[in-house]
Amino acid sequence: MLDRSPVRRGSTPARALRDTVAFAARIEALGYHRFWVSEHHGVPGVAGSAPTVLAAAVAGATSRIRVGTGGVMLPNHRPLVVAEQFGVLEALHPGRIDLGLGRSVGFTGGIREALGQGKEAADDFGAQVRELLGFFTGDHGYPGVHAYPAEGLRVPPFLLATGSGADLAAELGLPLVIAPVRGEQALKEAVTRYRDGFRPSEWAGEPYVVVSTAIAVAESAADARRLLVSEAWATVYSRSHGVFPPLSPPAEVLALPMTERERRRLEETLDGQISGTPAEVGDRLGALVETTAADEVLATTAAYDQSARLDSFAALADLADLRVPA
Repeated sequence: MLDRSPVRRGSTPARALRDTVAFAARIEALGYHRFWVSEHHGVPGVAGSAPTVLAAAVAGATSRIRVGTGGVMLPNHRPLVVAEQFGVLEALHPGRIDLGLGRSVGFTGGIREALGQGKEAADDFGAQVRELLGFFTGDHGYPGVHAYPAEGLRVPPFLLATGSGADLAAELGLPLVIAPVRGEQALKEAVTRYRDGFRPSEWAGEPYVVVSTAIAVAESAADARRLLVSEAWATVYSRSHGVFPPLSPPAEVLALPMTERERRRLEETLDGQISGTPAEVGDRLGALVETTAADEVLATTAAYDQSARLDSFAALADLADLRVPA
């Protein structure tokens, strides 16, 4: 699962981060394979701004589950520093760290200016990834430079991508993480291009696809859909106002005086996610996996109600027949 450390209305970013660490331990107990955290800068409703720091806290609070990033936004950082950070994580928690990489830059012009990066920084993403991975292998083009303790370690890299980003993952021979943001047909086409164009590398000998989607499971379809309302509305609101707000209770969201466009976008966002009873989610999730031949599914669910969210992940674990290794 991916936890973006959402801030809930009436709470604080500090509480959101502590909730993420505590939730990771619960997710590990349910038998999940990976727990990833994200990178967002200057977003009022998201506390996860420093993924490597948060990943260290999560890894320290767990013992088995793999911990990683979904992802580090590489255009915001120097590859050497990222390599060193993940080298430290891998050295402290050997065999449990994942390196998820994305190409997004700051959410607004002011944030990009504060980060010292413009939108064009994302144009060099491929070169940045190559340089970063080169610090693990020692093949980076900087004579006499060694990224200790990363050099010689192997932290599994994953490329977060949409559309043409799948082509870059294929070219570099990296596992792909992709979401059906433009519909399942576009997702299927991107995954097919990725597999057809994949070039084996020292990081992956064959294509590996992780499909990301929000998932909510409850006793009724209405209750499951309601779990997704808070984050779906925050996403819709951010498109109109340029600000991703803290999560509000779903009943309050549904009672808001939305414009026709906002209400339509909210319904479209919810329709593009997977929710329902265990049987309904099983059918939709099975169809998604069959369509994409995905190797893994990454659940990105956030909800205002933390208890209901945990119940949903427990039901999903039962549905997927997850088992904690002895």
